[in-house]
Amino acid sequence: MGLFDFFKKNSTPADITVAEEAGVLVQPIDGKVIPLADINDGVFSEGILGQGVGLIPSGQAVYAPMSGTISTVAETKHAVGIEGNGVELLIHVGLETVSMNGKGFDVKVKEGDQVKAGQLLYTFSLAEIEKAEGVETTSAILVTNSDDLPNFEVLFYGEGKAGLML
Repeated sequence: MGLFDFFKKNSTPADITVAEEAGVLVQPIDGKVIPLADINDGVFSEGILGQGVGLIPSGQAVYAPMSGTISTVAETKHAVGIEGNGVELLIHVGLETVSMNGKGFDVKVKEGDQVKAGQLLYTFSLAEIEKAEGVETTSAILVTNSDDLPNFEVLFYGEGKAGLML
């Protein structure tokens, strides 16, 4: 530790406290929740991978929207899957971010990890995404097995903070 390292502020976000309710997901990233149909990518907007919402991020931290097990972490760090209570969820940050090969992403979990709702999963740099060619910041939060669930309803659209019920 250098002489001035003592004065540096820790820039890693902390976990957040959420009121977890069975069958309800919470917003994983600060930003504006939009209808899935408004995402500029047919794979997401047409619900091919499952139902969910789009999100235009203002924050740069991704928190677990439910408790469960990390089922997948993309090699390029832009997406994480979680399974729990019969729900299979995919959090995909940005459009075409796979082309960034992990640049600007810092994953804090690995496959098989047990996570609690509100736990920090990964961080990303909006600046890196915005300057990458052919890439957008709009993200997708998808329930990939939504066809298997009896009820699927989005409770909230608009500007919100991580931890709010979706």
